Amino acid sequence: MRDDTALGTVSQLWRYPASSLAGERQDAILVGPAGIEGDRMFGLVDIRDNEIARPDREAKWHKVPRIRTRLTNDRDLEIAVPDGDWLSAPGAECDRAISAYLGFAASIRPFGQENAPPAYAGPVTAARYSKAPIHLLTTASLARLKALHPDGAADPRRFRPNIVIDIAEVEGSFPETEWIGRKLAIGELLLTISEPCRRCGFTIIAQDGFEHDPAILRNLVRHNAHNLGVYCTVDHPAGIKVGDSMRFL
Repeated sequence: MRDDTALGTVSQLWRYPASSLAGERQDAILVGPAGIEGDRMFGLVDIRDNEIARPDREAKWHKVPRIRTRLTNDRDLEIAVPDGDWLSAPGAECDRAISAYLGFAASIRPFGQENAPPAYAGPVTAARYSKAPIHLLTTASLARLKALHPDGAADPRRFRPNIVIDIAEVEGSFPETEWIGRKLAIGELLLTISEPCRRCGFTIIAQDGFEHDPAILRNLVRHNAHNLGVYCTVDHPAGIKVGDSMRFL
């Protein structure tokens, strides 16, 4: 049965062409059975040991989320280090720029040959974790975190959601954490909320516009069992856009 009462509307849409690098905000996205087209196709590795970037665990990677990404033609990756020009990736020129910025030799590589550009013949890498199809976050949960930590920046970029839903605040609650198992519709897209999103040290790292802040994670550990936002599986793929309404099914 469909509940035709809109719970909220889509306020932001994000994809992350390269894991751990800055995301790319979108006006509309296409969601397939495995998630958003163009999401997490590439990784950044330390050339010395082929270690994949871990900003959540190692300080040497803390500057990585400031590296911008975008996809042209929804397939071809470009990156830009702070104060740098957009560069095609993967490639030697972009690797030189990233290495100079980080202070050690690093390289952008596709996650498997299936994500490589057609003419690419270089090395590939493996993702360090299996991504969830969709990560959904509400403005109500961000407002709750801000209420707990008024001096902090409860910026969505700390949490890397795909879909941000604007809903009314629920006093004392991170509401989507209570939706596990529920089904919802965003336009023609049908999702099942599968599990809460357990947060890691990435959430405390400084990015453009906000500072390093360990209290962000401490408050989530203390008040929401380490979680913020939810993961969703895709029941019916579809395109969605900013302004679409969200309903429970």
